Amino acid sequence: MYPEHGTEPVPCGDACGILPSCAPLAVPYVPFQQTGAKRYEQMEALSSGTLYPGLDLPFRAKKTAAAVAESPLTQLQALEFVVQELALYLDTHPSDGEAFALFQKYTAMEQEARASYAAANGPVMRSDAAASKTYTWPKEPWPWNSDEGRG
Repeated sequence: MYPEHGTEPVPCGDACGILPSCAPLAVPYVPFQQTGAKRYEQMEALSSGTLYPGLDLPFRAKKTAAAVAESPLTQLQALEFVVQELALYLDTHPSDGEAFALFQKYTAMEQEARASYAAANGPVMRSDAAASKTYTWPKEPWPWNSDEGRG
């Protein structure tokens, strides 16, 4: 990598996982989010790992949204993901009124979806267990252990 340092280049395969001792430091780059940027629909955002297509950098292990089985639980996860992405965006763009309106809309949708899911399947979060007559949080099956969406 650096012949001037007296070392021979060491080839690294994709799955090698070990860098040569003289590997250069990386300089990461993440594009700055623009106000009014395009957004994915919630399931595509969950699958892509970002709400914003402009930040969707290639990742070879990524699942496509079409491959994610749609169910009440994955819909809830997608809504929670979008709420989190919008909150992170608003941390750096607090005056973006459109994004704040979307944050409010998706937060209300997420709360409704979580309440509906918890009523049908049991608590998803500890705070959901507070609405029960007894504390049912530690009882099986956990939401992620169910067969929902598997097939």
